[in-house]
Amino acid sequence: MIRAMEITDYEKVHDLWMSIKGFAIRSIDDSREGVERFLNRNPGISVVAEENGRIVGAILCGHDGRRGCLYHVCVAEDCRLRGIGKAMVVYCMEALRREKISKVSLIAFTENDIGNAFWKEIGWLQRLDLNYYDFTLNQENIVRFNQ
Repeated sequence: MIRAMEITDYEKVHDLWMSIKGFAIRSIDDSREGVERFLNRNPGISVVAEENGRIVGAILCGHDGRRGCLYHVCVAEDCRLRGIGKAMVVYCMEALRREKISKVSLIAFTENDIGNAFWKEIGWLQRLDLNYYDFTLNQENIVRFNQ
């Protein structure tokens, strides 16, 4: 079942994130408080896929009033290639359309071969005409990669 993410899903979503090799977690942004802040700012447009009480997929989805963005798109390794990722993306796109958002972006690590193949397969275009820049305002927001 694909449905809107709620803060009560946090523990199961976090467990999913922690189960995926190479997944990056930020200590503040991806804490319960950080995710709750994100969900409150972007109500009803983040999504989970649930099977028999288990969260098997999740996307944090938000927008700034002009452009939408997908974060932490993931599907449990044992549930991939079943259309769950695509169904969650469609859910988010429809939610963003209702918000009058016309363009959506995401970031995928260059070494994420599975993720990059997925985005190309479902029709997303890789941008080669721009550079992505990052500036850290809070040094305590530590990034950890799952091993």
